[in-house]
Amino acid sequence: STTVTFFPVDNGDMTLIRLGDVDASTILIDVNIRVDADDPNSKVRDVAKDLRDQLKKDSNGRPYVDAFLLSHPDQDHCRGLTRHFYLGPLEDYPDDKKADKDKKIVIRELWSSPIVFRRASKNHTLCDDAKAFNKEARRRVKVNKDHYFAVSDGDRIQIMGKDIDGKTDDLVQIVRPVDQAFNTIAGRTSKMFSAHLLAPIDASDDEEVEECLVKNQSSVIINFTLAADDITPDGAKFLTGGDAEVFIWNRQWDRHKNDPSVIEYDLMQTPHHCSWHSLSYDSWSDKRNDAKLDADARKALSRTRSGAVIVASCKPIQDDDSDPPCIRAKREYVSIVNDVSGKFYCTGEYPKKDEVEPMVFTVTAQGVALNQLREAGSKTAAFTSTTF
Repeated sequence: STTVTFFPVDNGDMTLIRLGDVDASTILIDVNIRVDADDPNSKVRDVAKDLRDQLKKDSNGRPYVDAFLLSHPDQDHCRGLTRHFYLGPLEDYPDDKKADKDKKIVIRELWSSPIVFRRASKNHTLCDDAKAFNKEARRRVKVNKDHYFAVSDGDRIQIMGKDIDGKTDDLVQIVRPVDQAFNTIAGRTSKMFSAHLLAPIDASDDEEVEECLVKNQSSVIINFTLAADDITPDGAKFLTGGDAEVFIWNRQWDRHKNDPSVIEYDLMQTPHHCSWHSLSYDSWSDKRNDAKLDADARKALSRTRSGAVIVASCKPIQDDDSDPPCIRAKREYVSIVNDVSGKFYCTGEYPKKDEVEPMVFTVTAQGVALNQLREAGSKTAAFTSTTF
């Protein structure tokens, strides 16, 4: 079956879609593997091992993901990339003689947005992992530009959104335009998913708008339609949007209010780790309950289907001034799912705050089902499914 796994990575994102096809194709969205997670003496969850346990190996015994999407280059979305993933031509892969647990993970195809990198770099200095990702994306773009019909795994890339000044005009084969869907992965067409690209919003000539896009960390937003099986192509819709904030969601509603089906979902990852800034322009810590909710942003984030589930990838949510995560944002998301008899979960609290586990959802013909641990906290416990 197709599954969606949310790894407990504190305030950060790391989500794996594992398609129910013969190849068990995988799409990894962001990565946040903290140094402590690599320390066997640390209590921090070893999410790198959790990830590897779900991955297949190629004919050379190398673990791989079919696609890796970086929503935006903040550190909590790409931390651990160079420690755990191989970047570079596959012919130079250096780990074949190492033990399986020490082999770096191969990325068959990158999904990247040059617009997001440009906007981010205007605001802050990129971390080393983000710089390494950007360098690898540029390498792959060049390979595709020079040898598109001869590109193979390890050199593949799909570009999320057109770049400015015609920079991607000669790369139409690998550019995925905003507000269109695609279903290709690692050089193959798949019947098991469709990805509707909603953002990053294209560059604007309006300097004020472009400045807002920079400030609001204009992440890649995709609404995935995931097949439950060969005869149920629309098993569940999964909406993911990195750290996109209120300005972005407000514009999403303005763009799609006449056809809100493109932003409806059965499963959504809260943007920006359950931050209030995805729902309001006001500061929660400054205004608390006087902070004003942006009605249109909430409309965009509440296009739920029956039994919808919302997952916050963050630390435990407390009733305090923190943001993210923010208790007021949680209350809004709980209200949204309650209207459709759904559920809200936090990765930092599942199944217990002091003993977290990856949260795995199976795609069914009725939406998504949580694979619940029979014995909360047990690393070897079996799973049962609860359908929403």
